[in-house]
Amino acid sequence: MKLIAYVALILFGLLLPTTTFAQEFTITGTISDSTKQPIAYANIILRTQNDSTIIAGTSSNEEGRFTLNNVEAASYVLTVSFIGYEDFNTGVSIEKDIALKTITLTEATEALSEVEITYKKPTLKKEVDRLVFNVEKSALTEGNMMEVLRSTPGVLVLDNKITIKNAPPTVYINDRKVHLSNEELSQLLESSSANTIKSIEVITNPPAKYDAESGAVLNIIMSKNLATGYNGSVYSNYTQGVFPRMNYGMNNFYKTSKVNIFANYSYTNKKENREGLETINFLDNGSIDERWITDTDRNKWTETHNFNFNFDYFINNNNTLSVSSNILLLPYFKYITKGTTNISDAANVHQSSFNSNNLSRDEKYNLGFDLDYVHDFKNEGKLSANAHLTTYDYTRDQDVNSDYFDQTNNYDFSTAFNTNANQNTDIYTGQLDYETPIDQTASFSAGIKASQITTESDITQFDIIGGTEILDPNNTDAFNYDESIYAAYLSYEKSWEKWSLSVGLRMEQTYIEGQSINDNINNKQDYLEWFPTLNLSHQASDHVSVYVNYKRSLERPNYQSLNPFKFYINDNHIFAGNPDLKPSFTDHVVLGTSISDTYIVEAYYKRTKGNVSFLPIQDNENDILIETPVNLDETIEFGFDFSTFFNITENWFVYFVTSFYNAQDETNFNGNSVILDKWTNYTVFSNDFLLLKDKSLTANFTFAYTSGSLQGLRETSSAVVTNLSLKKNVFKKKGTVSLYISDLMNEQDFSVSTKYLNQDNTTFSNLDNRYIKLGFSYKFGNTNLETNERTKERNERDRLEKKEL
Repeated sequence: MKLIAYVALILFGLLLPTTTFAQEFTITGTISDSTKQPIAYANIILRTQNDSTIIAGTSSNEEGRFTLNNVEAASYVLTVSFIGYEDFNTGVSIEKDIALKTITLTEATEALSEVEITYKKPTLKKEVDRLVFNVEKSALTEGNMMEVLRSTPGVLVLDNKITIKNAPPTVYINDRKVHLSNEELSQLLESSSANTIKSIEVITNPPAKYDAESGAVLNIIMSKNLATGYNGSVYSNYTQGVFPRMNYGMNNFYKTSKVNIFANYSYTNKKENREGLETINFLDNGSIDERWITDTDRNKWTETHNFNFNFDYFINNNNTLSVSSNILLLPYFKYITKGTTNISDAANVHQSSFNSNNLSRDEKYNLGFDLDYVHDFKNEGKLSANAHLTTYDYTRDQDVNSDYFDQTNNYDFSTAFNTNANQNTDIYTGQLDYETPIDQTASFSAGIKASQITTESDITQFDIIGGTEILDPNNTDAFNYDESIYAAYLSYEKSWEKWSLSVGLRMEQTYIEGQSINDNINNKQDYLEWFPTLNLSHQASDHVSVYVNYKRSLERPNYQSLNPFKFYINDNHIFAGNPDLKPSFTDHVVLGTSISDTYIVEAYYKRTKGNVSFLPIQDNENDILIETPVNLDETIEFGFDFSTFFNITENWFVYFVTSFYNAQDETNFNGNSVILDKWTNYTVFSNDFLLLKDKSLTANFTFAYTSGSLQGLRETSSAVVTNLSLKKNVFKKKGTVSLYISDLMNEQDFSVSTKYLNQDNTTFSNLDNRYIKLGFSYKFGNTNLETNERTKERNERDRLEKKEL
């Protein structure tokens, strides 16, 4: 009889929608505990009875009441859940509006207070092309996103710059690119709460759907929640380095069964200090002719406003429309560089000196907008479409004044000039992706993308002679740049009992035209390139897997590097672009093994043709140093990595990695062959602690060491990074107080040397990276609700970033 009843109920549920077409009803109810006290923010989920498809979700309000609207006539299963209580399930048959009786939840075997203090331990899983660091509901998510990244295996954050194997990754949130510069991305991550992070994917060998410029990808996966309602948070950070820095912000999120709305605003006001000591040995036939030693002090003032807005509209169960924007405004930027240069002969006898004062004032805005549409084919794949627009405007006014003194330090003469530079860039992209399962063990995906980038820039320089501005035509120019990229890809994945395979092929057709008006330079590039990827993995035993990865990628020069304009530190130290730059191409092979998802050993080989390197080039005849980007002939890197992640105790988690690798740069410099190579060690030891009985105090201590390394014909010295962070939950876990101490050992500063042929110069940088940061955040509203917060990145936007003078 029960079987007949179930069959009848299923048939009734299948027939009911056809007999009540276009009718929608409402379910209401109340949630309470055994003492008849209302339970607020309980999760209510409605599923179809036949295949458990989720139809709607909500959460109870402060009085324990809930409402599910727009429910079509059918038979469903209603599930109510709340932390510390047993799940409640009941069948409901809808043919009219229903008011359910009060639902009483039964307390779980563990007391609620015990459940609340239970934290999951972070786990690490090695997949064929990535490391997956699961942190959901762990203590690591009690801070901001940047702090989670500092504890992520394979990721190193130095001076707020994110790197994977000494190279910046492309950052995604929920598979959408974060289209901001490094500094802008750092501000976003530091001001964004981490309590909605599910996992961090460190993708060292990205599949073909990612742009060919994505050498490594960092994908932040946000957790999902069907609860509806409103939540928000406010936060503030005070940082004391050489000078104080401040950051304030607010997040707001509202969700219903049809829409998600997220809005964030943050404001940052900071002053940063940077000191340096530069030594240039100008040579004559290999011997020192003059030695220039420059002591610089640089101060930078910035005020930035960040806006982030996301709107999702769920048209129905299969179609979603989204609009998002990322807006950065920089209304105030002042950069002062003061330098004193002493010039001596080969015997270190003082010859002359000069002082320089360089003042730059910038204004910038960076506006990005995305429109997304996603259609889910029931059990047959997904179609995604994206349209993106970026508009970027940048203005810099620069004044340079220098006073010269003779051998006896008496005033000799002065020079002065000013420049005005402008750049406007518009980026348009369109993308279409389709993915579908072939069977339970295989899937296929394909996509196309088109992007159009237009940049117009100009610079005007005036020499100040006798108090009068006189146009300098040699340093006055306009530069126009157009770039079109058309891409398509195919990807296939297949798994067997012990083997898994993913292969892909991406094609990118590029058209480039750069035109310098004053120099009459017209640089055109037209090339079609193919980018294969391969990931093959074999499960050799229950605890051991071996794998091999291969990827070909490229790196295009950023727009500023292609711009031939000159920017001056002083009369003799110049930054200049290179309109003749070409893209670089990299082949990367990895052979590795994973043991119990705890120990990972890898060997790799990477070869790059045309690697773009920013080199200081000495003009020994005219005593000038010009820093400019160039293409090296070949860069080869190979090495061995070992990493592990484990729990020493229940409340002490450790991550350790060490890498030994050799880098070799080879190029032709002024008709001479130059080959340099160097072995380097990179080691990170990160510790996470849960403290106090209720686990409300967390701590992280990270030690990172990198020995001297070779980066584009330039040797960097060793550096030690030591950071300590503490976080305490307050106000019933709605508030968080944090303390972050950077560069405990004061060993993070470094020097960079260039020594080959007739090049001999060294720069030591004392960065403003030793500081203490105090932070406070407070959540309000439905704190069980998780947001649709996300940002998007385009590789095209990454290349907006400028070289800091």
